[in-house]
Amino acid sequence: MLQGSGRCHYHPDRAGLGVCVECRRVICRECTTQFEGINRCARCLEQRLQVLKGPAPRQDWTVGNVLLALTSAAVLFIGLRLLSVLVER
Repeated sequence: MLQGSGRCHYHPDRAGLGVCVECRRVICRECTTQFEGINRCARCLEQRLQVLKGPAPRQDWTVGNVLLALTSAAVLFIGLRLLSVLVER
């Protein structure tokens, strides 16, 4: 049974055709998309596709990462240099 007034949640001037299985909202023919054999509205379909895509690819070498790597290398170099000076004494 259709919930509410039987009107599309996204287009209140249109009659509802079915219910989105994710959000349970009444949707019209234009809003209904079958994916994996199940009716979903556009918003829920987009969320489902994002889950299937997985996380966004990492951008490993941003400007901040390069500066952090250079700073870390400088601190390590200075630390090793100081240690070698102390050992020589």
